[in-house]
Amino acid sequence: MASTTAIASDSTAHSIAWGRYSLLFGRIALGAIFVYAAYSKLHFGGGWHLHDYQFFFSMAIDSYKMLPLAMVQQLGAGLPWLELVLGIFLIAGIALRWTSVATSGLLLVFIGAMTRAKILGLEINCGCFGNNEKLGAWTLLRDSSLLVLALAVTVGAFLIKKRNIASAN
Repeated sequence: MASTTAIASDSTAHSIAWGRYSLLFGRIALGAIFVYAAYSKLHFGGGWHLHDYQFFFSMAIDSYKMLPLAMVQQLGAGLPWLELVLGIFLIAGIALRWTSVATSGLLLVFIGAMTRAKILGLEINCGCFGNNEKLGAWTLLRDSSLLVLALAVTVGAFLIKKRNIASAN
């Protein structure tokens, strides 16, 4: 009977370790992608554009024809910095449950806007990684894949936290 228990414990420990490593890899990959997305909006054309990036990015946001100009300008100024913070938090594992929820929500908004633009037949740049990427099936597939990864990281973060609480009791 003891050998069966030992095998079950080894198997459980192995699956927990595998889950932690998968979560680590997923959050670092997703975080790096978000950091790169912010970087591509702030650094383009061979230089940093910390004072005028929002002009170009706001044009990409406005091309979706969804928001009033004031909101477009606010998003154009703030969204790259939000992506940067989320990316850094994901990589560092800071507030992972809530960071991953915010990342998943942001990706849902992006996919919704891109899907709407595609349905309306808008031929625009997606704005995802700078100013030179056309919205198309590839961008929707890529962002949908990122959403799947973000949801997996979110579920993993909540399960790991739940498992840590249960083992503390």
